[in-house]
Amino acid sequence: MGVKVSVIVNVHNPGDTADACIRSALEQTMPADTYEVIFVDDGSTDGIAERLDSIAATRANVRALHLPHTGSPMRGRNVGLAAAAGDYVYFLGQHDRLERDALERMHDRAVETDADVLIGRLVRDYGPPMTAFERSTARADVLRDRLLTLLIPQQLYRRAFLEEHELGFPASGSRMGEQAFVMRAYLHAKVIAVLAEHVCCHLGERPRAEEEPRAIAGELHALLDDIDTYVGEGRQRDRMYAHWFRYAALRPLLTERFAESSVDRGVHFRVVQELTARRFPEQLDRYLPVQLRLVAAYVRAGRLDQIVLMANCVRRAGLRADLTEARWDAHVLVLGLSVEVVDGDGTPDRYRVDGERVHWVPPRALDTRSLAEEVTDITDAVERARIELYVRHVETGVVHFLPLTQQVERIQDGRRRIRVRVRGEARLDVTSAALGEPLKPGQWEVHVRMYSGANQARSRVRSSEGPLNCLGVLAQRPRMRLVVPCWSDRGELSLAIEPRSFTQSIALVSPGVSVKQLDGNLYVVLPVPYVPPSGGPPLELVLRGIGRREREASAPALVEAGVPGRIAGQLVAKVPVKRLVAGADDLGPGGWTCSLRSPDEEVGLRFALEVRRGRVEVRPASAALRQRSPLGRDTALHRLGRRLPGARHLVRWARAGRHRYLKE
Repeated sequence: MGVKVSVIVNVHNPGDTADACIRSALEQTMPADTYEVIFVDDGSTDGIAERLDSIAATRANVRALHLPHTGSPMRGRNVGLAAAAGDYVYFLGQHDRLERDALERMHDRAVETDADVLIGRLVRDYGPPMTAFERSTARADVLRDRLLTLLIPQQLYRRAFLEEHELGFPASGSRMGEQAFVMRAYLHAKVIAVLAEHVCCHLGERPRAEEEPRAIAGELHALLDDIDTYVGEGRQRDRMYAHWFRYAALRPLLTERFAESSVDRGVHFRVVQELTARRFPEQLDRYLPVQLRLVAAYVRAGRLDQIVLMANCVRRAGLRADLTEARWDAHVLVLGLSVEVVDGDGTPDRYRVDGERVHWVPPRALDTRSLAEEVTDITDAVERARIELYVRHVETGVVHFLPLTQQVERIQDGRRRIRVRVRGEARLDVTSAALGEPLKPGQWEVHVRMYSGANQARSRVRSSEGPLNCLGVLAQRPRMRLVVPCWSDRGELSLAIEPRSFTQSIALVSPGVSVKQLDGNLYVVLPVPYVPPSGGPPLELVLRGIGRREREASAPALVEAGVPGRIAGQLVAKVPVKRLVAGADDLGPGGWTCSLRSPDEEVGLRFALEVRRGRVEVRPASAALRQRSPLGRDTALHRLGRRLPGARHLVRWARAGRHRYLKE
């Protein structure tokens, strides 16, 4: 049987970080005689070359090739491609990781769709979500299916297709050259398929590389010539041109590196000026966001000073995403949202109104007198303002977008000023949110991204002031599963599917705790998402003192059932509180961490208690630990000593002297 897939992995001094990559490539479900792994070592000096040789000596489907150091993965990929024997090739980075069934699934789908290029679902732990994986498609379009957001080589390519069109990586080794290779593959391919329902590869974070502006410009000229050859004049080509104008030419001018590099930025600016004059006419500006339209205008006017000012003035936009409603409709979580873009200090974005037109307000330091009104006009963009809601699995990084309804609101905010806010309602159905399939067990964060017309930003969804919805429900598909909304210390919403135990389900919603003092006792009340018919195992609230003195108090906890599907249950524990000297089971002065103990386990709760002068306050567990006193044990006498002027210094001097004169 012939080789179906060749996996090409370029490595250079990865240390131990390549273990997951190597293991994932060798432990595929595809039979070993139907795929091969080609490791190309780029002159490593950390012992990885010998390790790869030993692996190749024991596995018939593994080869190790060695090159002198080039500083770039490009040559290694070309060498690996020339040595490959598979019908398809897949390029893998040394920090990436394949799922066990990735090659088998991708190969089967590529054969089924007769694809020249197949893009298996990619996930990463950094950056924005990948919108190209909202659905699988057998005939993907570069623009309609947002493939320009996937210009990375971790894709499955038909080897005969690459050889027929003589596609390879440029020797220069820049990130632009890598993207140009993928773009040329898209342009030449007859069929591009997307496999979205199964995760294929986990992308590792790549270090940023220094790139020479003139080399990037040369590669971009060649790529644009290819676009001219394969795409006729019109809106489609203009949008492709605008993509490269935006990301390769204009956006680097607003980076911190450009603003601080007084020596090189003049050369960089002149390269962008020449590139803009030759390849990017003003008609492309309508496809740019408003800030980059302003940058393009300054580039054409030769105003380097204004671009540097703008790079220093423009701060990253933030997002205020308030949860106005969170309720269950059977097993569907209904979320009401109010979302608004804010600037760096939390102030909502405000826009200027001129008759029927809406304009972005540039920073005051910029000279905008010579700019046309069309440069700052965002009327059409405001009409298209929208939000996108998605859930992200904490462990795997998998993202799924949610259906929602929304409406744009213009809010009057002073004379001739407005704000843009989007209100929406989303329905999170845990039985079908994963492209028609149930969400997998684990914790799913809820995120929102907004396009306001002038800015875009993303954020976690947070609860507004008020009680948190801690009610859990039972989903019926694919089996009976408990689903619990849980909240971070800052009120950020997540969804926990199949908590591992009854105690763990209570710990997830423990930020919703409330306390009440009555007749010398403290009543701790915790929400219980779901109380089983049996009432659950017997529980005990355990409190441990924070500090050098070991203190522990415990109290039995009573669980009361709520109304299934409507009202959460609650757990109540009563603990005696002493103002000064506390007994063994009393809550005395100081900080206390909290946990729940059952016959099988003890689970930490996400809040702590602070007792001062007989009063009890609730704090997040992460903020409860305070610095120990330099006077040692945290007693009433020592707390009094801390208030005496100079006491801390006297103790430090005494300790220093004691250690100085210690003898062996």
